[in-house]
Amino acid sequence: MSLIKAASTVSLLTLASRVSGMVRDLLMASVFGASAMTDAFNVAFRLPNMFRRLFGEGAFSQAFVPVLGASKAEHGETATRSLIDDVATVLTWALIVTCVIGVLAAPLLVWIMASGLQQDPRGFEAAVVMARWMFPYIGFMSLVALGAGVLNTWKRFAVPAFTPVLLNLCMIAATWLGAPWFARLGIEPIYALVMGVIGGGVLQLALQWQAMRRLGLMPRIRWRLAGLRAAWANPGTRRIATLMGPALLGVGVAHLSAIINLQIASHLAPGSVSWMSYAERLMEFPTALLGVALGVVLTPQLVAARGENDPARYSAMLDWGLRLVLLLAAPCTLALLVFAQPLVATLYQRGAFTAQDVQQTTTALMGYGVGLLGIVAIKVLAPGFYASQDIRTPVRIAMLVLGITQLLNLLFVPLFAHAGLTLAISVGALINALLLLVGLIRRKSYVPLPGWGLFSAQVFASTALLAVFLMWAAGSLRWLGPGSSDLFRIGQLALVMLGAAVLYFAVLALAGLKLRQLLRR
Repeated sequence: MSLIKAASTVSLLTLASRVSGMVRDLLMASVFGASAMTDAFNVAFRLPNMFRRLFGEGAFSQAFVPVLGASKAEHGETATRSLIDDVATVLTWALIVTCVIGVLAAPLLVWIMASGLQQDPRGFEAAVVMARWMFPYIGFMSLVALGAGVLNTWKRFAVPAFTPVLLNLCMIAATWLGAPWFARLGIEPIYALVMGVIGGGVLQLALQWQAMRRLGLMPRIRWRLAGLRAAWANPGTRRIATLMGPALLGVGVAHLSAIINLQIASHLAPGSVSWMSYAERLMEFPTALLGVALGVVLTPQLVAARGENDPARYSAMLDWGLRLVLLLAAPCTLALLVFAQPLVATLYQRGAFTAQDVQQTTTALMGYGVGLLGIVAIKVLAPGFYASQDIRTPVRIAMLVLGITQLLNLLFVPLFAHAGLTLAISVGALINALLLLVGLIRRKSYVPLPGWGLFSAQVFASTALLAVFLMWAAGSLRWLGPGSSDLFRIGQLALVMLGAAVLYFAVLALAGLKLRQLLRR
């Protein structure tokens, strides 16, 4: 499968995930709005998600995928199957211990993350209850991450890209059907979302493991201590654990930054955590469709190029990925800066979501938009280190950026409140991406191919004309208030987005960019 075909497959399925996720959030915004209780859910949901990124798609995947790919290339599939069994065994035992501790320590963890919820004791108590119920989600999703690493190594990208849709569908059902049912029973309706999260975790794991079963790669987990000791004795398992050390530090640094931001937001106006979460959902469209898809596809290919000692191919793949980042992320960045309010108003303003919520979410989204290019670029640049089993360098850069981000918080939060937090994240992401790029160039892992000057000029000229069009659309058409129906505004937004895409790529073609040649390169 070619890189562009694989990336397109992942992007399309990720689009389905993000669209279903957007429907989920639109429904949640309409039913629950932005309040202390929605802040409580967002805090509780972030807890298992943070640990999932430590044990799952974050530190674990960064260590697991390169070792798994190297084992498959050097030792064959039989030895690699044994490695999968051993890693699954050690991971499962670690997850059981983590989930038990998490359930017991939920009050402390919620306080560490968002002590400001205590402004409303009912919100703090709700966050603790929901965190306890959702902690098993960590176990399901970390094993899903293991399955995704296996399937991606075998170039089966579709199932891992699709499985998040199941979580969104479960949460949609919980909001639409579960919340009214809970209300009739006299239970806080937002608790229904907890059932959706757990159901989504179970379904994702079931689908992922069925896909591995069809490939004959279903992990055999050993439940006795003797089996655990044997699994730990595997050199591959120990290698992954060794690599996870700096990776855990790196992911931990990123989550420490998120915890600090969440803690600060919890002390701002009620709803601040939710406004940031709704803005983050809109950010996930470009970051997932571009950055995540490219990162997922490039990592195993870079591992293979490194294993075959082919530095030219390694560098060329990074160059291709970075050109796509600039080509696609530049217009998205512009849209988030000049067209944020029409996006937020059209997608969110209904039901319990007020005009004030629109304005506050808009400012948070614009803060995120500043750093979109950096956020997406990191998804391509970081695998350039991970594929060489160098996790330490990105960790050192992340630690430096953490300090810079908190200094920026001191400057931005007094000026822009919760939007200052998203702006600090964005500036930090741009610095992070720049340092990663410089590091790859200095070690000659990445040597830019000719043509970057002309390519950049073509992209920026097209983006400038796109800016004029979007500013006209934002100022001339009605987006906010009761002047038109939801259906009309959604249709209007779709037409503007279609027109923007046609204009951007038409100007690129007139400027001489051969898009098909770039995609096939």
